[in-house]
Amino acid sequence: MSQSPRISSPDRRSVLRGAVAASAALALPTLATAPALALSGRPGAAWGVQTGDVTASSGLVWVRSDRPARMIVETSATDSFRRAHRWHGPLLGSDTDFTGTTPLRGLPAGEQVHYRVTLADPDDPRRTGEPVYGTFRTAPAKRCEGVRFLWSGDIAGQGWGINPDIGGYRAYEEMRRLDPDFFVCSGDTVYADGVIQPSVTLPDGRIWRNITTEEKSHVAQTLADFRGNFRYNLLDENVQRFNAQVPTVVQWDDHEVRNNWYPGQILDDPRYTEKNVDVLAERSVRAFGEYFPISTLHAPGREGRVHRVVRYGPLLDVFVLDMRSYRNANSPGRQADDTQGILGAEQLAWLKHELSRSRAVWKVIASDMPLGLVVPDGAANFEAVAQGDPGAPLGRELQIAELLRYIKHSRITGTLWLTADVHYTSAQHYAPERAAFKDFAPFWEFVSGPLAAGGFPANALDSTFGPERVFVRAPERANVSPMESPQYFGEVDIDGGSGELTVRLRAEGGTVLFSKALQPGRVGQ
Repeated sequence: MSQSPRISSPDRRSVLRGAVAASAALALPTLATAPALALSGRPGAAWGVQTGDVTASSGLVWVRSDRPARMIVETSATDSFRRAHRWHGPLLGSDTDFTGTTPLRGLPAGEQVHYRVTLADPDDPRRTGEPVYGTFRTAPAKRCEGVRFLWSGDIAGQGWGINPDIGGYRAYEEMRRLDPDFFVCSGDTVYADGVIQPSVTLPDGRIWRNITTEEKSHVAQTLADFRGNFRYNLLDENVQRFNAQVPTVVQWDDHEVRNNWYPGQILDDPRYTEKNVDVLAERSVRAFGEYFPISTLHAPGREGRVHRVVRYGPLLDVFVLDMRSYRNANSPGRQADDTQGILGAEQLAWLKHELSRSRAVWKVIASDMPLGLVVPDGAANFEAVAQGDPGAPLGRELQIAELLRYIKHSRITGTLWLTADVHYTSAQHYAPERAAFKDFAPFWEFVSGPLAAGGFPANALDSTFGPERVFVRAPERANVSPMESPQYFGEVDIDGGSGELTVRLRAEGGTVLFSKALQPGRVGQ
């Protein structure tokens, strides 16, 4: 299979020119001053547009206004917008920080959809702002049509924000040029606990310069703080161009709230006046749902739920996990009985059920944390699943063992785990012959990231589930800046003819570091 990016059609390029022009004019910190449009009193959409959770027949379109406005979406098969279909979206107001999402339904499968978002004055619908353009592909209806997507995570972490000297978040532009069907953002979409300073001196004496905002000058505690954190990354023009072209399937992890948080935690961090992490998490998930188009955060009766399945045609289902909201407290992880674990009993039952009913050839499990990598939380506690004991499952490992056993005995094939979190890229193969726990079928786990954050050395492996590190690329010291080490993202390419799935681990700059081809319907590859 080719590693070459898809070539955009002329129609697609012309649509993106409108989005790029708007992005270049409005994205960086001149937001408050640009606006001839603002002077006219018409609503403006300076933060661009984005789409999410796109399937064969549906999708969500997002926008943010600079004032109260009615959201209007038009879709068309071409960029001429002849015979366009109009979708009347919500009224955008201060209750959602002027953000809004419009669901699109009844879309044609496997087709390019062009859209434009117009914001209208709610008191005078004739007063509208300049439309903002975007485009996306719906999932295919036929197996013979292949699927290609990217994944990564960890954005604006460790004090490395938008640096105009290096062109901002450059990896986003590189990913956009690959023209994937969609992007899985594997968590740490923001660092609400991470302050962005105007400048940082690197070990070699160079100066890293950040674009700064008031909300990024301190840890996030109020709803306004969290909203400002999610708004920060939209100041980057690479992100805006990417969002206008590539739909996102997004999940969260810890830094959307605070490093290594868990429900019920009471903080002893002097930076926080609000010590109850549940209060902070409630504010964060509200802002998270305002700033990302996520189907289960906007559907009636399912508000606040991040875990979901995004069905992308006959070849692929993406199972989006939430390893943060239902976990028990971080601990040494040695308990012999643990029904809550890292997923919670209800989410585990949901995942088993959805895996069983999936008819997709490939079942990608988008996990916000790795399974066999030891991620410590202080001197004695552990943050992820593994806890460094190579023996039989204990603590959170018990829940993962139950899931892996279920996958094997239910004869569920085509499972593949993707994650980010640890700020390097690697490939692990898990096999029972190397494991203390043996009642599971072999599988692969691939790690990629960060996308715009500090790089860190590789974590130790826990052999409970028999991982073998087949490939790793990681810095030798902690918190290496994006000026010193490339950022990482992964690519998954499913061939429509054979069903073969190829994973490529990529480094910023165009290098494919590692590639692995997997065959459909086989176990233990």
